[in-house]
Amino acid sequence: MQLNLFREIIVDNFAGGGGASTGIEMATGLSVDIAINHDPAAIQMHKLNHPDTEHYCESVWDVDPREACRGRKVGLAWFSPDCTHHSKAKGGKPVKQEIRGLAWIAVKWALAVKPRVIMLENVEEFKDWGPIENGQPVKELKGATFNSFIKSLKSLGYEVEFKELQACDYGAPTIRKRFFMIARCDGKKIVWPEPTHGDPRSLAVQLGKLKPWRTSSEIIDWSIGAPSIFDRKKPLVKNTLHRIQKGLERFIINNDKPFMVQEEHKAAFLISYYTEQSEKEVRGLSLDTPLHTITAGGNRFGLVTAFLTKYYGQSTAQGLREPLHTITTKDRFALTAVRTNGHQVTDIGLRMLQPHELFAGQGFPSNYIRTGTKSDQIRRVGNSVPPPFADALVRANLPEMCADRSRYAVSV
Repeated sequence: MQLNLFREIIVDNFAGGGGASTGIEMATGLSVDIAINHDPAAIQMHKLNHPDTEHYCESVWDVDPREACRGRKVGLAWFSPDCTHHSKAKGGKPVKQEIRGLAWIAVKWALAVKPRVIMLENVEEFKDWGPIENGQPVKELKGATFNSFIKSLKSLGYEVEFKELQACDYGAPTIRKRFFMIARCDGKKIVWPEPTHGDPRSLAVQLGKLKPWRTSSEIIDWSIGAPSIFDRKKPLVKNTLHRIQKGLERFIINNDKPFMVQEEHKAAFLISYYTEQSEKEVRGLSLDTPLHTITAGGNRFGLVTAFLTKYYGQSTAQGLREPLHTITTKDRFALTAVRTNGHQVTDIGLRMLQPHELFAGQGFPSNYIRTGTKSDQIRRVGNSVPPPFADALVRANLPEMCADRSRYAVSV
């Protein structure tokens, strides 16, 4: 391989399936030069989508930055260290210091090859990084290690800033919020990208200064049917029925403007149709009161409305007119379709969102290649960086490396 020693290179540590790399390519028009990840399956997906990248399938600690760079200057080093042992989603489970300490690899790269710009992404709780005892963080020392980490970068000549950003503000159809740190040593100002999208109800959107947030309805593959919950060989568990009930109440029965499925999608959407028997079953769905009156749908027979049932967090459902809630590493979203005749619920369909819908929800381009089993793909997208984040951050801070066009450009 012939090296260009004059062009700055880009390195993606913890590259995973390629979320950050894809966003960087959206901005620069070029594949990242080096991608590092210990997971062979993740590297395989990364190779398929970024064939021009030099891949290292090993621990980030085992890669020598000087050897990998081979004399080339680093314009950007991106780091997305494992977030699970910082996240509040971990609950009270024991955490491991070696995983919480993965972010120190950024200091190793700063010492070895001094990237001009360093960007690091993690969960919001990353700022609370501190010592642990018996598998639990020491409350009195919350944030102590984080402060040491920042001071280490500053001692190496970096200006450091950090901020929390929300993916939907930059064109991804998900509300995912993440911590970002930018460090640079070239004397230039750190720039936080201005949002391009906003709440549709906001004055900025109404005046046309921002685009409205993209919605979860955009990512739904309406060609996939939603099998009736009444035709299942194994009945749904009580908790799922409860979640469906709450969604019905919030997004259909007590909603003046329920989300309406377009006419051309209705036939494929619900697989079973109204029968006298299914009406009786639907009336038996409610755990407290019968669900039978639909006040907002008019009197058209076969009206289909929809919402998403959630299987995590405090809320049990979300509407399709808002960005998708944070995508996790497991199946957690079900598309719920409700057929009515204008007065009564006549059928309910339910199916889990598929990997290609979740990748779209995270902001990946439609031509992104996915590999592995369904659970593998969902785990990978749940762990990924929404590409629009990286796109926006790179454009704001490294405009000299950016291009007008990219094979991964997406319309937002």
